[in-house]
Amino acid sequence: MVVVRGLVRSLNSNFDFEPNEALLVETALRMAGYRNNEIPIMQKRIIEALRAIPGVQAVGSVARPPLYYGANFNSVFTDNTSDLRPSNAAAPVATYNVSPDYFRAAGTPLLSGRDFTWHDDANSSRVAVINQEFARKIFGSPAAAIGNYYKLRDGTRVQVIGIAQDGKYETLAEDRQLAMFLPVLLSPASEMSFVVRADRDPQQLVGSVKDTVKGLDPGLPFTIVKWRQELESALFPSRMATISLGVLGAMGAMLSITGIFGMAAYSVSKRIKELGIRIALGAQHREVLHADLGRAVRLLAFGSVAGLILGLLATRVLSSIVYQATPRDPLVLAGVVIAMALIGVLATWIPAKRVLRLDPLILLREE
Repeated sequence: MVVVRGLVRSLNSNFDFEPNEALLVETALRMAGYRNNEIPIMQKRIIEALRAIPGVQAVGSVARPPLYYGANFNSVFTDNTSDLRPSNAAAPVATYNVSPDYFRAAGTPLLSGRDFTWHDDANSSRVAVINQEFARKIFGSPAAAIGNYYKLRDGTRVQVIGIAQDGKYETLAEDRQLAMFLPVLLSPASEMSFVVRADRDPQQLVGSVKDTVKGLDPGLPFTIVKWRQELESALFPSRMATISLGVLGAMGAMLSITGIFGMAAYSVSKRIKELGIRIALGAQHREVLHADLGRAVRLLAFGSVAGLILGLLATRVLSSIVYQATPRDPLVLAGVVIAMALIGVLATWIPAKRVLRLDPLILLREE
């Protein structure tokens, strides 16, 4: 997949990626002198020229690619709503203007219905492709959405012609959002990203794309980057949050070990005589350890339960900043509790074990 992006990345980028990986190619048509009606004509020429490159499977365009640019949100209304005040809106919807074949080029499955064509323009009836979440929330189900209508803020009725798979639109950690895709010819943008999917060698494809765009207009500014590289900006907050949480977790574990060890050492020091008497009277080491570790183990149990409850309460915050965070996963919870319990028992066992190595007579003399 190839996307052409303008004035954001260097044309001389070092491409090191796998076959069939996405690239972004962005053009800035207005900076090249294109105005109004000239813009959609040039966009269509670019798509047709890129599609003619040997090995290219699909080419599409989008005004604002998801994640990297986020999304424009518009209110939509059910078809039977007559009062179009914002308070009566059914929901805010992420809105994208795309060309025919965008979904195939971007790798977004079209689950039902049809894709856009170049006949879906200002002279035709208004149509849209919506995602599954839109279909479920507004129409009840994807099957009921095809062929039905909804309204925009200006009262325009839009017919649903296709259902696309749900995706991520603003952040990777977001909940399911409603999204609609409108024909690009209805609102042509002066800056456009083109997506090209091909089955040929990526290095050769990059050169062919450059030559093709320059052949159409040598003065047209554009850049080419990997789709994966574009996602780095979307992944950055989650990665930093993960690193920060990891560092804080390691520091918390170290503080826990220090605190538990200190508590156990102090507890043992206060019970030196009692332990010495127990050993002198013939108590087994196992019985002495049980008597000494019992209180510490109870404290560990109470602390683990409290930490588990607080962790569950913080899951909403965690899942909002860390991509694919699953804090309610039983394996994760069990692993954390077991790990901290083992650390606590080890930190408690060390000072107690040290006492058992001493002579009972020495213990009895200790104050």
